Amino acid sequence: MTRDAHEQDPTRTGEGAEPLDPDGLTVGRTAALVGVSVKTLHHWDGIGLVRPSERTWAGYRVYSGEDIARLHRVLVYRELGLPLAEIGRILDDPHADARGHLRRQRSQLVERISRLQKMVGAVDRMLEASTTGMQLTPEEQIEIFGTDWQPAWVEEAEDRWGDTAQWAQYAERAAGTTPEGWKEIAAATDALNADLAAAQRTGVAPGSDAANALAERHRALISRYFDCTHAMQACLGRMFTDDPRFAGYFDAIAPELASWLREVIFANAKAHGVDPESARWE
Repeated sequence: MTRDAHEQDPTRTGEGAEPLDPDGLTVGRTAALVGVSVKTLHHWDGIGLVRPSERTWAGYRVYSGEDIARLHRVLVYRELGLPLAEIGRILDDPHADARGHLRRQRSQLVERISRLQKMVGAVDRMLEASTTGMQLTPEEQIEIFGTDWQPAWVEEAEDRWGDTAQWAQYAERAAGTTPEGWKEIAAATDALNADLAAAQRTGVAPGSDAANALAERHRALISRYFDCTHAMQACLGRMFTDDPRFAGYFDAIAPELASWLREVIFANAKAHGVDPESARWE
């Protein structure tokens, strides 16, 4: 072909480019349209599965509209897991019950989707557990810890302490705690809160032996999550009154319980050589 003829050839867009034709699509454009590689189209052409049936006036093979429709059917069957040889037989057999075959494959797909959804749910729980350490769904957390419990508190705690050694310790211990273990911890928490409220109500003084024993029970309960020192417990005591949500939690158990518990924790910390006002989380 001469230079002038090449420039006038409507089936080319430039040197080395694929031919274009209004009546069909080249291999490259077809591959882009249906979402497969050119190599795949060449393979399907080679085995007779889908062959470009049209040619340009210059002799280039292009895919017609019917060829594209056949390609889409191949993609559907391939997504269903059929081997290429069986796909070819279905497409070429005029007596094949394609609709019946599709109905059977649809039933299998529905079952597969159901299995995959269960797997996704399991993976989501594993991801949540690897992040928060707690092997419980939000529904299970509320069932165990009560309707006032908010699962978002765990995420908030991670945002606040996630880079500390104590959070890593908590996550490791929590990941190994069974639902029965969490129920036992929840019961121990309820029992301690009841005893704290009873002690406050009967006038147990911070710094007394009885109050110090309750402070140590509280520290032991916290230590089920991470090793809690007296300095850390003092930091928690400050937070129990400074954070309205913690104050509200304890004061809902008994009026002014948050302030009383703080004083109990502070007095016990002082007995162990810790200045509660300057104590740091370490």
